[in-house]
Amino acid sequence: MGTEIERKFLVGDNSWRVGAEGKLYRQGYLSTAADRNVRVRIIGDQGFLTVKGRASGITRLEFEYEIPVEDADRMLDALCLKPLIEKTRYKIDYRGATWEVDDFAGDNAGLVVAEVELASEDQHVELPSWIGEEVSDDPRYLNSSLVEKPFKTW
Repeated sequence: MGTEIERKFLVGDNSWRVGAEGKLYRQGYLSTAADRNVRVRIIGDQGFLTVKGRASGITRLEFEYEIPVEDADRMLDALCLKPLIEKTRYKIDYRGATWEVDDFAGDNAGLVVAEVELASEDQHVELPSWIGEEVSDDPRYLNSSLVEKPFKTW
């Protein structure tokens, strides 16, 4: 059984970009139900299908499976809710933690968030200087919410 424990923050400035290299992500949702969502994602030449449960605090069930990239591409185009999520993800190591910074494009352009996955909800993590406000408890910043209400409409 997979579990995701994650904190999410707005990014306060661009100093994180120095030396950062990102990968393009294209993702969409087959379902954004309150109790679960089902996501299709392409990263480079790999496709993934992910099922996530309802969050309890900053923890939720997560199951991810690699699928043929051709299947993922077809699902994104034909079956997923629109607009699709387009972003570049950067992975940045900082004092024992790997931060994932998502710089959104398309209908969510201008939004930049950072996430860090934890081993437990009470794990201490040192925040980089470029981290801004914590938004872990704000559902507007969930990728599945950004499909229903893109950042450009806020």
